[in-house]
Amino acid sequence: MAATEHPRPDAAPDVRLSSARGRWILACVVLASGMAMLDGTVVNVALPTMGRDLGASLSALQWVVNAYMLTLSALLLWGGAMGDRIGRRRTLVLGVAWFALASALCGFAPGEGTLIAARALQGVGAALLTPGSLALVRSVFHPDDQARAVGAWSGLTGVAGALGPFLGGWLIDGPGWRWIFLINVPIAAIVLAIALRYVPESRDATAADAPFDQVGAVLAALCLGGVSYALIGASGGASAVSTGLPALVGVVAGIAFVLVERRRAAPMLPPSLFASRLFSATNAMTLCLYAGIGGILFLLPVQLQIALGYDALQAGTATLPVTALMLLLSARAADLARRVGPTPPLVVGPAVAAGGALLMLRIGPDSSYVADVLPAVAVLGLGMSMFVAPLTATVLASVDAEHAGLASGVNNTAARVAQLLVVAGLPLAVGLSGAAYTRPAAVNASFHRAAYGCALLFLLAAAAAALFVRPRQVRPRLDEAPRPQCRSHLGVTAPALEPGDGH
Repeated sequence: MAATEHPRPDAAPDVRLSSARGRWILACVVLASGMAMLDGTVVNVALPTMGRDLGASLSALQWVVNAYMLTLSALLLWGGAMGDRIGRRRTLVLGVAWFALASALCGFAPGEGTLIAARALQGVGAALLTPGSLALVRSVFHPDDQARAVGAWSGLTGVAGALGPFLGGWLIDGPGWRWIFLINVPIAAIVLAIALRYVPESRDATAADAPFDQVGAVLAALCLGGVSYALIGASGGASAVSTGLPALVGVVAGIAFVLVERRRAAPMLPPSLFASRLFSATNAMTLCLYAGIGGILFLLPVQLQIALGYDALQAGTATLPVTALMLLLSARAADLARRVGPTPPLVVGPAVAAGGALLMLRIGPDSSYVADVLPAVAVLGLGMSMFVAPLTATVLASVDAEHAGLASGVNNTAARVAQLLVVAGLPLAVGLSGAAYTRPAAVNASFHRAAYGCALLFLLAAAAAALFVRPRQVRPRLDEAPRPQCRSHLGVTAPALEPGDGH
């Protein structure tokens, strides 16, 4: 079908999942979101190799992770709004093309500065394509097929995340770490070809004239960037002046952001959402939980490769039990939350994850995978599979149905901000700075301190759930929501992007 045959942007969704066109559309959005997820699961594994090849300091490697996370976190809500305004297919195509060009820049980067800048550009592309892929599923497929389509999207994207450690480790140990970025180019070419031929355009006609909060987006980026720069600079031994000024800019921008959002008619982050104590509490839990997850996933591959001598493939596949347990148990945890209320899984899940973090104290230079690494990651994965889906469902149930999309976007942004800040601040907090990440003894000691810190974050989230999540507030809305059609919920890096029947 030619691109000129697409229905009008305001046409009702009518594509059937069983049709050839429906399968092409599903393949397009799965490949697009899977490309971004695959990149997110493998970069941490590549950090030690990148550091050796580029002669990069730990602070530079922190920025390799955080430059991407910074632009993605600051622009994620903007990306969703762009799709509503200029067209979701157009936004997806723009995001995929941008992501591919930025990935090529990452792959050919001659030094750490170019790589960091290219990673920031990659985050802009991801902010456009990530919300757009699921938005297309929900706006294109026939209502009778949307639950199955979203479920297929979630499950297949989860498979892409699961393949990340295998593929990434093989690329790092084989052709080289640059190929974890370069592989995105042919994938993006396939996505663009399918999108331009088969995917119809759709947009929100009511959003076309609505003003976008550009000032809020800029202030949010300045706040996150200033604080991150100060934390990473401090861990690298920068002077008080060179870290104090960015910190001051970040704090002032954060205060200005709050004031601006309270006064704007159409704010990027409506303060009214936080009038719900449950919404505020669950987002505070999200910050704690995803900071704990982000800290472990950032330092565990370094610990395995530097302190234990694993190669990249071994380090990447060591955490596969987390993915496997998420695939097997997350949907069951969501069903359990419907039956007994969200409080038990939101208390027990983080507590179990804290136990997994503490078991990581057994991981050291003389430990074995089966006796020490496997139990720790398995318990961590069990805890995560218990709380990720109920947490997302509780966030959505804490607001009125018409605000569910925005609430999910805010919650997803909170998860990414948590990971951004923990990558910036954790090395400083545990005494890992400069070139210390290349010394096994220093990495081992810092990793064990980080395990204590991440366990504390999980326990804080469990305490917040016990104090603030009341079943009578949430269960009626959970009972009214459609049953999930997806049997997986991969929330390793962030919660679900938008509310849906199947994720």
